Amino acid sequence: MGKALDGVEILDFTHVQSGPTCTQLLAWLGADVIKVERAGEGDITRGQLRDIPGVDSLYFTMLNHNKRSITIDAKHPKGKAILEALVKKCDVLVENFAPGALDRMGLTWEHIQELNPRMIVASVKGFGPGPYEDCKVYENVAQCAGGSASTTGFDDGPPLVTGAQIGDSGTGLHLALGIVAALYQRKTTGRGQKVLAAMQDGVLNLCRVKLRDQQRLARTGVMDEYPQYPNGKFGDAVPRAGNASGGGQPGWIPKCKGWETDPNAYIYFITQAPVWKDICEVIGRPEWLTDPRYATPKARLPHLMEIFGHIEEWTKTKTKFEAMDILNKHDIPCGPILSMKEIAEEPSLRKTGTVVEVDHPTRGKYLSVGNPIKMSDSATEVTRSPLLGEHTDEVLAELGFGKDQVAALRAEKVI
Repeated sequence: MGKALDGVEILDFTHVQSGPTCTQLLAWLGADVIKVERAGEGDITRGQLRDIPGVDSLYFTMLNHNKRSITIDAKHPKGKAILEALVKKCDVLVENFAPGALDRMGLTWEHIQELNPRMIVASVKGFGPGPYEDCKVYENVAQCAGGSASTTGFDDGPPLVTGAQIGDSGTGLHLALGIVAALYQRKTTGRGQKVLAAMQDGVLNLCRVKLRDQQRLARTGVMDEYPQYPNGKFGDAVPRAGNASGGGQPGWIPKCKGWETDPNAYIYFITQAPVWKDICEVIGRPEWLTDPRYATPKARLPHLMEIFGHIEEWTKTKTKFEAMDILNKHDIPCGPILSMKEIAEEPSLRKTGTVVEVDHPTRGKYLSVGNPIKMSDSATEVTRSPLLGEHTDEVLAELGFGKDQVAALRAEKVI
């Protein structure tokens, strides 16, 4: 069976997380991704957060599946010539260097267009054009600058960053969509274009409901679904809302049986209006159905914390999985707080390919996330990440270099 992006060749200059997330997804969709690494060193994440001495770290392997690796000294004239040959051959160049780095390598947009007018140049940067565009950005900086941290946490505590890598991986996924769109547009225009995904922009896009709430707050001065209502105070900016739901369906995280010793013995519980009758009956509060304080969603808003307190009395008598089984029978929206250990061991996630086991020649078997996008005519087979420079000879042969030429380049430390 063919793949969605069969025939698309990606020149991958990315490193660490944001760019590799993008190019790995494209590789999973069938693109031939050639990862360009510095001779003798490679992507810095190969050696970061190592759990086994002397082998590629999980940080690297889990972001670079299905790729080929070629090592080149980009400062050497012969190395530059190889890069130019790859630019002529490939469809897309992806980079997440610091601003201006690609230009300093001699690969300006103008020069790339001279070499290959159909080339798409896709970039991840910290900020878009403006006063901060030259600033260095990492995951947590993006979360703070994009509106996530100021709206995450509890009202009486500091801003918090989330465990989800919405700055790095989130922006990489945005960039992948931009690349696919540019490839599609090229079918009509016949030419390449520049694609930019800024991390601040990517985080804000994922925090759009908070920008929604900022405008609501400015207009009304209050948001009755937030836990600050009715007894707390609202300022002029969206407050942190703890574990409250971000929409019109009030939710919270009550404790479950075993919470005293298990830090993840909790469940997310949504008091959805259509199943309010079932909620009252399940938790043993049928009198709420006729009590005017709880009879309607609007009437319940000032009493949400009290309601969730009573719900917690019930959930504390059940494990999170027992509670989920009972609630699901009544279509009451809920979800157990799953630890990474539980996720890693969940058979259904292995069956769907959401979690995969990969065999690596130096580190052995390990778990990774698989492709979150499931396509009926483009199945994903996750293959291991490449060893440093593993495909250098292979890629150079495709460019027309003979074995003697490759040996000479290696002797000169060009590759």
